[in-house]
Amino acid sequence: MSAARTPRALRQGYAVLAVAAFGRASYQLATDAGAAPVAYGLSAVAACFYLVASVLLAHADRSPRAREAARAIAAAELTGVLLVGTASLLEPGWFPHDSAWSYFGAGYLLAPLALPIITLRMLRSTL
Repeated sequence: MSAARTPRALRQGYAVLAVAAFGRASYQLATDAGAAPVAYGLSAVAACFYLVASVLLAHADRSPRAREAARAIAAAELTGVLLVGTASLLEPGWFPHDSAWSYFGAGYLLAPLALPIITLRMLRSTL
């Protein structure tokens, strides 16, 4: 029996976030890296997570390894969002400028918080 197809909107959501976070981090690091290197670096890390998740989800329907890897990257991403989101609330001075994951991704309409949760639920129901 084959697993249910990975929703196209989920894969596209990750692709859009990858482009957005990469563009943001690239611009910020190129123009003013010293202003908030941790926040800007975290946005670059987030872009990498989103890109990897997008690729893995594109292959998750055909490969059990890709599904397992997508599950791992979504869990790691959720951990990062929760840690950075909590830190940005408790110690705002650590983040003089927002990262993609600051305030649980509020600058991206909370998509960084929602996507890994949706991904983990979807992958659990299809495995």
